[in-house]
Amino acid sequence: MLKRAWKTLLITSIVTLLPIPVGLVLWNRLPDVMATHFGTNNEANGFSSKPFAVFFIPLFCLAMLWICAVITANDPRKKNISPKIFRLVLWIIPVVSLICGVAVYTYNLGHPLDISSFMMILMGILFILIGNYMPKTRQNYTIGIKVPWALDNEENWNRTHRLAGYLWVAGGIILVILSLAGLTNPLLLIGVVLFFTLVPAIYSWWLHAGKGL
Repeated sequence: MLKRAWKTLLITSIVTLLPIPVGLVLWNRLPDVMATHFGTNNEANGFSSKPFAVFFIPLFCLAMLWICAVITANDPRKKNISPKIFRLVLWIIPVVSLICGVAVYTYNLGHPLDISSFMMILMGILFILIGNYMPKTRQNYTIGIKVPWALDNEENWNRTHRLAGYLWVAGGIILVILSLAGLTNPLLLIGVVLFFTLVPAIYSWWLHAGKGL
């Protein structure tokens, strides 16, 4: 799988590291101690050295990208993971790296930024993208609702992920709407994510219990 996707992996690796050259260009304008973590009030509550912010964060994202790629490529049922799904997995971390870079650099250059809304919209878009592919995923141990009863029964897996696809797209749209409306309370965000994650798992168990199959 990695051999077939080496071009995508190369491109995503480069994209993941793009915040580094941008940080070098902005180096003299960035403070020596940079805000790298933010609270729900958009105020910085975590700080790091400039080298850490510019170099370590993208490099950490790169390591996570390769770990996800290797784990997915070595899934016991990797033949069930379509190339489209694998490419989607590879692109998630580079996009997160870019957005984190934009958020951190923008804030530290003195420009106000609604971090909470920014990240909530990102999560909503990811939910929509992943939800769109959910019904197309086949049984595997890496991507999807990986409860035991879904992994043991193909019909259960298919019906669970059909429902999950609709719910995740709806959840993503709701997150974007809430963000645009200024409702970025972390408890509300956690509640939405848990609801649209747990419902498919509960539905899968319900099918397993013989209620729907």
